[in-house]
Amino acid sequence: MVISTRDHLIDAIGNNSSRIIIDKASISSRAIGDFTSLWRSTGQPGQGAIPTTVAVCDDSLTGALQFAQQTAPATSYLGVLEGLCTNAGTTLEIHDRLVHMGGLSGAVTTAQSVNLDLDSLLGTSNLDARKGDANYSDVQWWVEWYADTGATAANLTVNVVYNDGTTGALTVVALAATRRAQWLQSLNSLIPAAASGKYIRGVTSVQLSVSTGAAGNFGITATRYRAAMYKPVANARFTQNWADLGLPEIPNDSCLFPVQICGATSTGIVRATGKIIHG
Repeated sequence: MVISTRDHLIDAIGNNSSRIIIDKASISSRAIGDFTSLWRSTGQPGQGAIPTTVAVCDDSLTGALQFAQQTAPATSYLGVLEGLCTNAGTTLEIHDRLVHMGGLSGAVTTAQSVNLDLDSLLGTSNLDARKGDANYSDVQWWVEWYADTGATAANLTVNVVYNDGTTGALTVVALAATRRAQWLQSLNSLIPAAASGKYIRGVTSVQLSVSTGAAGNFGITATRYRAAMYKPVANARFTQNWADLGLPEIPNDSCLFPVQICGATSTGIVRATGKIIHG
């Protein structure tokens, strides 16, 4: 039954849904306000693999929240989310992990190739629907760390392709000493004023100003934000229903995974459950 009325929605919540569960161990060496990817955290869902070359992600990957795939015209929506954290003042975000790559080195000062262009990947794993607006304005871009880079501070230049096909370099990303594994650096806010009104479609390469002193491992990840839950009090369970969440559509093949915004110097233990409803 396609969800077209409130009664259909209530029925789907009760009778036609996929249960999702998040139970992730705490990650230390964070800073308040940091974005931390829980893709590699231990717990449930299982620890996602470190990517190498560019790959389109989908719901079959370890690390993704599993849900029942639908046959059109039926689709899926995030209908209920409830959770807690052992730290106060944290925010749990749910993202669809669209594309990722890794294997970049913190010890290389020449340009390192990325070659991730969403336009060339359309038609794979339902990416056309999952990416949102045709101008790529719904896509969030990140530098994601998989292993710590070194203690020498450096600047990182990220060379991008915009939605209109033009190219440019983002404002230099200042990397403090020792960027920790699972740290996320947002790129969307670094689009320079000269490119105002444009959106990132792809990343061609990155370049460090100096060696950080350790290779580590980092890469580029593209996601689409789907929903969030703020947890102001430690060890207290908070609930958001479909209206609070905005009932975001979850297309088939979506690679849903959690991102934590820290309220302390660790992520805290993150626990949540919810329902992806179908109809």
